[in-house]
Amino acid sequence: MTISRRDLFKVGLAAGTALSMPAIVRAQTAPTGARTVRLAKLNDLRVFDPVASTEGDTADHGLAIYDTLFAVDSKLIPQPQMVEKWGVSDDKRTYTFQLRDGLGWHDGTPVTAADCVASIRRWGGVAPGGQLLTASAKDISKKDDRIFTIALKEPLGILLDILAGVTTPLPFMMREQDANRPSSELVTANIGSGPFKFNQELARPGVSFTYDRNDKYVPRQEAPDGLAGGKIVKVDQAIWNVIPDQQTSFAALQAGEIDIFVFPSADLYPLIESDPNLVLEVMNTSGSDLIMRMNHLQKPFNNVKARQAMLHLVDQEAFIGVVSPDPKYGRTVTSIFGNTSPVSNDENTGWYKKGGDPERAKQLFQEAGYAGEKVVILQSTDWPQADSAAQLLAQALQKIGINAELAPSDWGGVTARRQKKDPVEQGGWSIHITNEYDNALGNPLASPFLVASGDAAWVGWPKNDEYEALRAKWASVETLEERKSLAREMQKVWWDFVGDVRLCQFIDAIGRRKSLTGIVSAPFLHPMWNMQRA
Repeated sequence: MTISRRDLFKVGLAAGTALSMPAIVRAQTAPTGARTVRLAKLNDLRVFDPVASTEGDTADHGLAIYDTLFAVDSKLIPQPQMVEKWGVSDDKRTYTFQLRDGLGWHDGTPVTAADCVASIRRWGGVAPGGQLLTASAKDISKKDDRIFTIALKEPLGILLDILAGVTTPLPFMMREQDANRPSSELVTANIGSGPFKFNQELARPGVSFTYDRNDKYVPRQEAPDGLAGGKIVKVDQAIWNVIPDQQTSFAALQAGEIDIFVFPSADLYPLIESDPNLVLEVMNTSGSDLIMRMNHLQKPFNNVKARQAMLHLVDQEAFIGVVSPDPKYGRTVTSIFGNTSPVSNDENTGWYKKGGDPERAKQLFQEAGYAGEKVVILQSTDWPQADSAAQLLAQALQKIGINAELAPSDWGGVTARRQKKDPVEQGGWSIHITNEYDNALGNPLASPFLVASGDAAWVGWPKNDEYEALRAKWASVETLEERKSLAREMQKVWWDFVGDVRLCQFIDAIGRRKSLTGIVSAPFLHPMWNMQRA
């Protein structure tokens, strides 16, 4: 019998362990005053360069200390952020941007157009949207210290959407000297122009990271709206505590030793809702899609039949049961474009069957010539949803005779190993479970999950030239109806070659103290400006 993390968690709650833990275990640093906000996050911050990583935690770090030229509001409409004004030529091929007054780096030097040009070029080498911008640009250059231009080969109507992208890595602006580094070389200076400064002296990897209010930051005058508007910091410090254990974080939240618990497991939702001092707040109503990436370069998933087998094997309702047992926080998803985007569709989804179809999956593995190769599933033990999903998936594979094995580690270990393209015998992997917020899947030019360019694609490295030719048309399609039609074509091809597999969709929430207000709602991201404690 396999005991899941969920079973162990319930036993722990029944015994009252969460409430009886000593405070020195629950909160890893001493309490502070009302001008300090404490967050509990499950994962350590290992990569500080937000352009070189797709990790949400690294993006949160970037939101604190860096800034962007544009940002999306709550309706996902691009709004100027660092830019004061902009214009486009009559032929729609040249965009001119002027930076607003008061922008300065944390080292005391002013932000210049040259910084922005270098930052766009660096980001353009790694992010799917940035790669499109770079390929479409004839020239990106500064005109003076505050003005720069992007000259295009052909009109690119989604240019502002690209610059305001919320799919990681975000287009953060960096100092020219940092942005001139190749994207393969990490920026470690942690000097941005954003509303917080990173406190290097108080950084305790694996324990906590401290962000100080940037007194010299000049916010926009508009009211906060999504990631747009004024980034007004109403606290002196924000402290990010690394607490991988769910019960420890929950107990600390109840005791008032932390103010926000980021990503509590769904098991805790009823307990948070029942506490009169706490609030369970859904930050992204569109939810996140739990996604299974397969290593297309190694056996058995270098064979399309094996990948198709996974489509039939997955019982999405069972995954919802372990990831989000309350049905109002979970749902099935069969479109590669998610459930909530305007281009979501049902093309080529005949593989979906309630309860899955393990016999069909077994048959397809046989047709793929499966010969007992080990299937290694990366298991993130400090991310509850992925942890439970990995265990369920391993059991499902083992039931049909697949030699499936879990490779447990913390999320940092998973993200390091998933970069390896080697066979499992040499430290590689077969399956990696991750997620993408549903709204982001509506733009195949920005989301790395919708790229199938082989070695240049995101982890798993799916490759299909027919699909990529269709994806390349997205930038030139103007109307929503045309995009819907193109999306159906793309999805038909995707589910034939099976770029990845969707396990289910779940709704993210945070737990917070009622005394903390002003939380900025953003898909998958956790900005720290605007919040304040009573």
